Order: sequence, then structure tokens, then C-alpha cells
Amino acid sequence: MKKVTILMAAFALVFATSCKSDKKESTTTETPTEKTEQFVLKPAGTTVNWTAYKTTAKTPVSGVFTTLDFEPHTGDSAQEALNGVTFSIPVSSIFSKDSIRDGKLQKFFFNVMADTDLLKGTLKTTSATEAIATITMNGETNDLPLTYTVTEDRRVSLTGVMLLKDWNALDALATLHEACEVLHTGADGVSKTWDEVAINIDTYLRAN
Repeated sequence: MKKVTILMAAFALVFATSCKSDKKESTTTETPTEKTEQFVLKPAGTTVNWTAYKTTAKTPVSGVFTTLDFEPHTGDSAQEALNGVTFSIPVSSIFSKDSIRDGKLQKFFFNVMADTDLLKGTLKTTSATEAIATITMNGETNDLPLTYTVTEDRRVSLTGVMLLKDWNALDALATLHEACEVLHTGADGVSKTWDEVAINIDTYLRAN
């Protein structure tokens, strides 16, 4: 009898063991998603500087456009924040610290052109150091190649040289030269107004 009891107990133990679930509770650990820092470019932090040249010695004449319009633009990097910005600049906002010169630039240069109350364009970055500004002026749309640098504190500088012939603006330049012929005469007695304008755009990327 004792053997039978022990045998039944053994069967019961085997049965109980075989009925246990082999499933283990799975534990899932969620990996926190890292937030990508966003940068925003705003008109208020952007300055468009220009430098024209007179006399055969290539004497610089510099100024700025005090008004630049575009919607704030964001991106995960400086390249993305700059890419795709569509802008407009009223030519009436030209400022060279000389009101007489500013008046001549508007009257004898911009006003001679077709539909040039505004300079319009779109900025496209092609690499981490190069960009293209597609600008409409004098009824002509052309590309202005730019190079740009970004400092550790997110200051951005874009530079390029606008050749006025690419916008069919040499007639307007000739009108301006005639109005400024005496002032554009150098020590050699030659009056010259150069057909190129250096462009420098300074801006600052803010964390969004």
C-alpha cells in the first residue's frame, strides 16, 4: 500500500509539472527618442550688405538694404535652415549713409530698370558651404552663386559677386555712370563705374 501511495504521488508531481506554462512575461523597455535641435532663421537677425566700385582704382562704395522680408525658416542644421528661403527686398530701403547717393541709385539705376521696386529671390543650399540665390531684377531671373560659413555661435555669412550683365542691367549702369561721372573720376582723370557688386549677407541662427 505504501508503494502505491508513493507511486500516485510521483504521478501527481509529474502531471502538475507538465501543466505549468512555459510562457515568460516579456518586458519591453522603451528607448527615449532624442529631440533633434531645430534652428530658425529670421529677417530681424539678417543684414544684406552690398559694395559697388568706382574709379579705375576700384574704390569701394558700401551700403545695406535696411528691409528684408521672408517668413522665419527652420531646419535641423544651418544648411536646412537656409535652404528654400524665399525673400524680397524693397529697393527703397537702400542705405549708404549718403542720402544724395541713395537718391541717385534709386532714380538713375533701379528706376531705369523694368519692374524693380522689389528684388525677389529664393535661396538654395547645394552643400555645407555653397548656395545659390536665384534673383529676379530688371525682369530677368538669374543665379547668384554664394559661399557661406557658419561659426560655432551660429553666425552665418554668405558672400558672392553679382555681375550686372547677367541681369541685363548694363544700360541702367550706364545711366547711373552718366549721373555720377564727375564723382566717379579718379586721380588718373578717368571716370569708371564697375559692373560688379559684392554681396555679403550676415545672419544668425537661433535655436527653435
